[in-house]
Amino acid sequence: MSTSPEIGTQTTVERKGLSPRRRAQRSRLIQYAVLVVLVLVAVFVANWHQIGSVFFKPEFIKSTFTDGVLKALVKTLEYTAGAFVIGLAGGTLLALMKLSQVGPYRWIATAYIEFFRGLPAIVVFIAFSLLPLAFPGMTIPWDPYGVVWLALGIVASAYMAEVIRAGIQAVPKGQVEAARSLGMPPGLAMRKIVLPQAFRIVLPPLTNDLILLVKDSSLVFMIGVAADGYELTGFGRDLANTYSNLTPIVVCGFCYLLITLPLGILARRLEARTARTR
Repeated sequence: MSTSPEIGTQTTVERKGLSPRRRAQRSRLIQYAVLVVLVLVAVFVANWHQIGSVFFKPEFIKSTFTDGVLKALVKTLEYTAGAFVIGLAGGTLLALMKLSQVGPYRWIATAYIEFFRGLPAIVVFIAFSLLPLAFPGMTIPWDPYGVVWLALGIVASAYMAEVIRAGIQAVPKGQVEAARSLGMPPGLAMRKIVLPQAFRIVLPPLTNDLILLVKDSSLVFMIGVAADGYELTGFGRDLANTYSNLTPIVVCGFCYLLITLPLGILARRLEARTARTR
């Protein structure tokens, strides 16, 4: 007695088990189920009354705003903006030095980048705060802004240099050769043709560097600034010690999100626009 082809095919599929699509669906369902279980366990096990009294106490939320959290937010933005300008200028110079045909320029840029990328930012902050001890009579202008801008900017320039260098190398060489054929000097071609296109290419990663600078500005408290120079972390830490409660720290954390989340959205949109342009 002969067996039909349909029955034979069905038997083969049953032997092999589920199709890849069905296996993927089953795997996702298991992951969703595990996630739901974990959330339910967290909801029912957590002591929400204790969490609310330690992290989200209403009277301390109100007092955090009345005591000047908005001023600390402005200070954070000022520290970040100045450091970003210094980092961008230094990073551009280092990127050009690393691409230079002059050997010593490349060596200096490489040593600088590798050194400051390998150091934690907090070490650079401490070193700058101790400079007057090493060099008596030395003062950094615009205190505390000068110290913060230089410390953050020096570290940021090491990271930005590699980003900008990659952007310069991503510009088609044909455009530079066309500029040279028109008699444009190399420096002018770099300023007028290469750098504008390179910055358009690296805008998304530079935005990510700006987000990192916002968070690194929390290290300002390490140099012992006065109360009127507190950024968000220093302000929240001081109030948390005063109230013996972590609510001010949580409020300051949400203030950081007010800065970083829009920047993250901007970076994603810039990446999408760059991809469409290419």
